[in-house]
Parts: sequence; structure tokens; C-alpha cells
Amino acid sequence: MASILCSEDQFSCSVCVEILKDPVTIPCGHSYCMGCIKNCWDQTDHTGVYSCPQCRETITPRPVLRRNTVLADIVEKLKKTGPNRPPVQSYARPHVPCDFCPGREFKAVKSCLTCLASYCETHIMYHSEVATFKRHKLVNAIGNLEPKLCAEHQEVLEVFCRTDQMCICWLCIQVQHRSHDTVLAETERNMKQKQLGEIQQRIQERLKEVKELKQAVESLKRSACIEIKESDKIFTELIRSIEKIHTEVIELIGANKKAAVNQAEGRMKKLEQEIAELRRRNDELKQLSEIEDHIHFLQNFQSLCATPEAGDLPSVTVNTDISFGAVRKAVTELKDHIEDFCKGELVKITTKVNETAVYTLGSRSSDRCLKGKAFLPVKHFIYRDILPFWKDLTPQ
Repeated sequence: MASILCSEDQFSCSVCVEILKDPVTIPCGHSYCMGCIKNCWDQTDHTGVYSCPQCRETITPRPVLRRNTVLADIVEKLKKTGPNRPPVQSYARPHVPCDFCPGREFKAVKSCLTCLASYCETHIMYHSEVATFKRHKLVNAIGNLEPKLCAEHQEVLEVFCRTDQMCICWLCIQVQHRSHDTVLAETERNMKQKQLGEIQQRIQERLKEVKELKQAVESLKRSACIEIKESDKIFTELIRSIEKIHTEVIELIGANKKAAVNQAEGRMKKLEQEIAELRRRNDELKQLSEIEDHIHFLQNFQSLCATPEAGDLPSVTVNTDISFGAVRKAVTELKDHIEDFCKGELVKITTKVNETAVYTLGSRSSDRCLKGKAFLPVKHFIYRDILPFWKDLTPQ
């Protein structure tokens, strides 16, 4: 007996690679921990075929497991007389613990989505040595495997139902989701991950719009300032009788410049807010895309990829060539044709000012554009205030 007890390997379970606990001997003669062999057979219970993990001998029906009392006594003596060699590895905390390490928990290096368990370096070897377990799905160690399990059938979630937008198991396809559009979770994840490129493209489009708007606003400011100065020079050459019109035109340009700038700045603020939100979502989706767990990815992808509450802003066509040259020409003509100004030239000035726009609005889904005016209509100003004034100045 002493010669037998000198070796722990003879009394180790080939599943957990530890000294046998509650040893049972199956019909082929091999012995295992009762919990280990029970867990192995539970995985194939739906097939009705059971086999030995070592010799692969098929056993049907499922044998009733009974504790091998003789082997249990030998194991107890071995524990008392022989050293219990723990595997050389780091302890689990704060990492994912191995589900099969007795006593102190060691760090798990892999998680099996088929067994729904995590394994350390020692216990994961069984998945590379035993043919049946080589087909299992292994990923880097992750905690809380319960969400990867179907709540109704207790099977691994490996399928995605596009009809109901949820992760399901293979049994769900045969029952609740029989006629639904279903694909492998990995396939759906790869498709959804392509949407990252669409978000990045949208960011680039918004950045381009912001840049063009900033350039247009600066051009508008410079042009408006120049025209105010030029108009001032022209109007100061006019007689005192037209000083009222001079003041009205300056106020017209200044007021509408302010309205156009405010409108453009408001547009830029909305675009910058959308860019910030898209960048935040892009960063979160990048982090999510690095996780190997397909189920975690799919369960969190939809909420991160949802359209922002503000929705898509309409596209804009920025006027990059802003000039008040037409206004200056009209003012010069006003100087030369003062007698006819009240009938035609002031209307022309107003028309030219109103045509100066920072950008044009348009729907992103159609070619129909609505021009965003930089200046407000002043038709009522012309007929209410200017025409009576010029009528009094016109020679009779």
C-alpha cells in the first residue's frame, strides 16, 4: 500500500487534475470525481449518449454514480501521508478565479462558453488534451458567465435573432423563434461593427461643415466691415438731406450681419455638440469592439449605436465667396442718380443685401435646398420711411 500511496498522479481526476473527491468508478474502469464526471455527462445529456473522457468508450444508458468507498479510503490516506502540490501560479484576486481550484482560488486564464466555467493554466490543459473538449469555445477569462446562458433552456447563447433583436440559444430557434431571421452571434457582431466606419465618416463630414462655416463667417465679417467703411465714405459725400438714408443702410447691414453671424454660430454649436457626442460613442464602441465576448458586445451595442436624441442635422451648403461688391456698386449708383434713387436703386440695394447668405440649408435625403438668409427683408422700411423722404427731395 505504501508503494501505491507514494504517487498522487495515480489517484488524480483527469478532468480537474486534482486528487479525487468523492471518487466514482464508471463501467470502463476509469475513476473520476463525482462532480467532474457528472458535469461532463450533463453537457451531453440531451443526446442520451455518454462516454469516458479518457478512453472514449460509449456508455448507455447513463450509469448511476456511486461513491467508490475503497478508493475514497486510499485517497484519504494519501492526503494525510503525501504532499499536496499546488500549481505554481498567481492567485486570482482581483482577477477572474478558476472554478476548479480547491481552497485558495487561482487566476483563470481562459473561460469556456460551452462549460460556462473559467480555468487556470493547469485545468485548461484538459480542453487541449481531450478530444471532446477541444471543440469547446474558449475565450480570455471573463467573469459572470451567467448572462451567456439562456434563461429558459440553460443553453449557451450563440445565435442572434434579427427579428426580435436579441441573443438566443439553439433550442430557442426551434420554439419561439422558429420562423425568425437568425444568424450566428459572431456574424451579427461583425456586421454591426462595420457601423463604426459610418460614425467616423459622419464625424469627418461634421468637421468639414464646421470648418467651412468658420471660414464663411470670417469672410462675412471681413466683407461686412469693408462694405460698412466704403458705404460710409460714399454716404459722407452726399448732402445732409440724405443722412437719414445713410444711417438706415448702415444699420441694415450691421443688423443683418449680426443675424447672419448668430445664425451661423448657432449652427456651429449644434454641430460641435453632435461631434462631441459621436466621438464619445465612437470611443465607447471602440472599447466594446475590443472585447472578445460576442454576447456582451451585442447586448451593449444597440444602446451605444442609437441615433443621438437631436437627430441628424440638415446639410448645409456654405457660401465661401461672400462679397458686398454689388452693394457698393448700388451705393455708387445712388450717388450718381439721386433723383431716381427712391424709385429703383434703394430697392436694388436691399435685394443685393438679402442675396448675401452664409450658407444654404438642405435635407440630407433630398436635393431640395432652402437658402438661409443672412439679412432680413426691408421692403416695409423702403416704402414706409424712405420713399416719402425722397419724394420731398425730388425736384418738381
